[in-house]
Formats: sequence, structure tokens, C-alpha cells
Amino acid sequence: MSGRGRGRGRGRGRGRGRAASSPSPATPSSSSSDMQDEEGPVLFEFVVVLKGDPHAIQRLPDTFVNFVASDERLGSLHLREAACGCCRWIIDVIYDARGKMYLHIGWKKFARYHRLEAGSVLMLSYFGERDISVKVFDETWCRRHYHDDNTEEDDD
Repeated sequence: MSGRGRGRGRGRGRGRGRAASSPSPATPSSSSSDMQDEEGPVLFEFVVVLKGDPHAIQRLPDTFVNFVASDERLGSLHLREAACGCCRWIIDVIYDARGKMYLHIGWKKFARYHRLEAGSVLMLSYFGERDISVKVFDETWCRRHYHDDNTEEDDD
């Protein structure tokens, strides 16, 4: 359990003059874009499995709520599709009397646009400043791509 929090400092220490004799196992070269997006380093990641009506308000995990509680109670989150910097959805969040956080106004529109269904799995990456990227997986655990995520590669 003591090794769990080590990924949070990823990206620090670059350019300190260390010899490049062997690659560091903590810094994968091919998947570094997964941990560092155009918004900056990922501060917190979590998965939400949609149960019941996917268009109804959705509760966020308590661990995430506790993580962001160090700032202040958020009034909204800015969701965007992973690898798409232009499609942002402002989703209002509400809290119940016990401090549980729910995606509320704007969520239904997001869910309809992305054709979310019961059983859909969402991987959310929080960058701070209310910004979250979302990857959507269907009931077969395959990722749905709504935009061309591979703009670097030409298949022509």
C-alpha cells in the first residue's frame, strides 16, 4: 500500500543532468500521453460504471470528492472527450446533505450525445481547475471514439 501514491510526481525532475544510461521504469515512453495530456499532468483518475438510467444524475466516488475537497466545493466540472480539446461540456455538480457529489445539470445532454447506456464505463482523468477528460467504454469494454484520436498517424 505504501507504493500507491508514487505516480503523482511524474514529470518532475526532468533536465537535472542525469546520465541517460538506462531508461527509468517509472516513465513509460509510449503511454506518456495517457498520464500527461495537453492540460498538464493527471492529478486523479477514477472509473464510473453507469448503472440504472444513464441520463439520471450520477454520483461521483467519495475518494474523488475528498481529493477535490481540499480546494473548495466545486460548482461545476468541465468534461471533455479524451484527445479532443474543443468539445467541452460544463456539468453542474450538486451535493447532498452527507456531502456526496453528483453530476447534475448538463449531464443528461452529455449522456445523450455520447449514447451512454447502463453498463457503460467511463474513465475520468482530473487535471485540476475543474477540468476532466473522459474516455467512454461500452458494455464489451471497448473504447468508443467520437473524434479522430489518432491525428498524428495517417492511414492513407
